[in-house]
Amino acid sequence: MTRATHPGQLAVPAVRNLSPYVPGKPIAELERELGIHDVVKLASNENPYGPSPATLAAMHAALDQVWLYPDGSSHELKQALARYLDVGADCLTIGNGSNDLLMLLAEAFLTSAHSAVYSQFAFAIFSLVIRETGARAIEVPALARDSPMPLGHDLAAIAGAITDDTRLVFVASPNNPTGTWPSAAEIERLLQSAPASTLIVLDEAYLEYGRERGAQDGLVWLAEYPNLVIVRTFSKAYGLAGARVGYAVSHREVADVLNRLRPAFNVNSLAQAGALAALSDPAQAHMRCAVTATMSELTRVQAAISRMGLWSAPSATNFLLVQVGARAAQVYQQLLRQGLIVRPVADYGLPDCLRISIGLPEHNDRLLAALSASGAAAAS
Repeated sequence: MTRATHPGQLAVPAVRNLSPYVPGKPIAELERELGIHDVVKLASNENPYGPSPATLAAMHAALDQVWLYPDGSSHELKQALARYLDVGADCLTIGNGSNDLLMLLAEAFLTSAHSAVYSQFAFAIFSLVIRETGARAIEVPALARDSPMPLGHDLAAIAGAITDDTRLVFVASPNNPTGTWPSAAEIERLLQSAPASTLIVLDEAYLEYGRERGAQDGLVWLAEYPNLVIVRTFSKAYGLAGARVGYAVSHREVADVLNRLRPAFNVNSLAQAGALAALSDPAQAHMRCAVTATMSELTRVQAAISRMGLWSAPSATNFLLVQVGARAAQVYQQLLRQGLIVRPVADYGLPDCLRISIGLPEHNDRLLAALSASGAAAAS
């Protein structure tokens, strides 16, 4: 019997043709590569203020029972979220980060007979989860750089791209990697025009930051539009990126489908304990203070970048998309050698830009000094 010499070829074609998502470079990797220390990571939009002390205490306490499987239904967290959001617990799906939920949506509602729509320069995971199912991916051109919301979603064009076989439309507001956001009125017009056979997936990973700039809260539309699915995360504003916990809010029938598909223990017990404690923090005080401080720094950093003569996209997030010109790859390497990790976004079709997360004030000062010395402004 002849044995296969290329077992990877046994994978389905849609998966074989995928290009994997490339996350921001880890601190330890850069330290190993260059033998340097005091590295600052401003690449993955993490919250530099971290989780609240109460959240960390709850996670430490959960270690006492780490030898037990976690609650497969995340019951306590789901009940707390239901109270916090004023929705039914049967409308919730808990995920291993919001990426988990995006994958579940694609697996549940897409086949090779379907299509899904997303914007150019939208979150890279949208394209990946569509293509892994074999569905047709419809990418809609983003708004022009000279528009009022440069590089943002063109929701009118997205509505026009929906076809009879479209099952999912992905909208990130605010969007990664651009930081841009459509108006609430534009999103509602999309909801009004979309057929009932198409789910509108509203990715609100940066919701808490976006509120500071007037971005929407999709929950106001949930009762009226049963084809709306809202996806959120504890990774950003709540400082739990390493714990991996997110959630989807949807019509109970959609939630029922997702919960049938969801792996039984997809959210570990430490993550559940941390998210539950974060919600229990009185008035969300720690999170709100971190968001306020970050958005103040965003304004300061964006102004400093502008004074250098560099363009950045409008942002309702904890990061900036900065156009540094044809030398973007070289500037990225220069910053790495100075112990500053930012995110190149050539894989998003933006080879002249870098995405820069907002860190602590001293981290931002260090970044601005290095960016100024890099010659990026003169070359742009």
